[in-house]
Amino acid sequence: MKYSIILPVRNGGHYIKKCVASILSQTRQDYNLIVLENCSTDGTAEWLRNINNPKISVIEAPRSLSIEENWQRITGIKKNKFITLIGHDDLLDHHYLEVMDTLIAQHPTATLYQAHFRFIDSEGKFIRPCKPMQEKESAVAFLSSVLQNRFDLFGTGFMLRSEDYDREGGIPFYPNLLFADFQLWMEVTKKGYKATAEKESFSYRLHHSTTKSSSDLKMQEAFGQFIAYLQSIQQQSPEIDEAIKKYFIGFLGAYSKGLSHRLIRTPVKERRGLTVDKFLQQSRSYADQLVPENNYDPYAIKSVKLAALIDRNLLLNRLYQLR
Repeated sequence: MKYSIILPVRNGGHYIKKCVASILSQTRQDYNLIVLENCSTDGTAEWLRNINNPKISVIEAPRSLSIEENWQRITGIKKNKFITLIGHDDLLDHHYLEVMDTLIAQHPTATLYQAHFRFIDSEGKFIRPCKPMQEKESAVAFLSSVLQNRFDLFGTGFMLRSEDYDREGGIPFYPNLLFADFQLWMEVTKKGYKATAEKESFSYRLHHSTTKSSSDLKMQEAFGQFIAYLQSIQQQSPEIDEAIKKYFIGFLGAYSKGLSHRLIRTPVKERRGLTVDKFLQQSRSYADQLVPENNYDPYAIKSVKLAALIDRNLLLNRLYQLR
């Protein structure tokens, strides 16, 4: 077999049945499905045990694992030459592997592969297509696209060689895996380039609760780890350094806006002393670390300034959390 589709899951509900059905509908048959079952309590484990299909292997966790620990298991399992990872609520089109196989044949020296896709809601209804991606991108172009928010970056749908995945140590250990996929894709792309198929080949599911699925503190921690990663690769080449200095301030402003508003949704007693003002001071430090000569002022962003004002006033803060 040529391909392994890897599905980590805990409490997949009814979504996992649709996900597995979409995988088994592939027009190509040279693949297997490896499910990393993580002590589900909703019947997922029992349903998986009752599937009688030689293409599917279920590897159950010895104990209840964190999401980071469960995804880390990918490096320790036997895999085919190419792998792709999928969330239990996402769906592959029946031609996904066929499209990727054609793409690999067209770009044999690429190290990361992707296809265009669509967003669907919790009920499976179409929301919008993903932002367009170039057929071929270097690591610097990929980084520039991410920092400019020029395409939608998620873990599902990417394909790479198993040996490259294992050589990188698998997906990095970020809190709730936030930003972890970008670091992995960037490191793999640096070995060659990223190739993308024009044809839509899978669906990524957006839930109403997607933006609230990770705690605000974990988002803050992951963002700090992501900044440290950017600083580490900045030293690796003049081209990467130039891209970061050119686009990072805009990227930081957008994230400062989002993270400051996430923070004021978190009750003060759960923040471990973190305030919006303290986060914005930290964001200024991030700007100085990566772009020494900058004019970054997060308070110049009206919505950020408003978030800081709300956070300083206990009554306004409580009213905001009641929205």
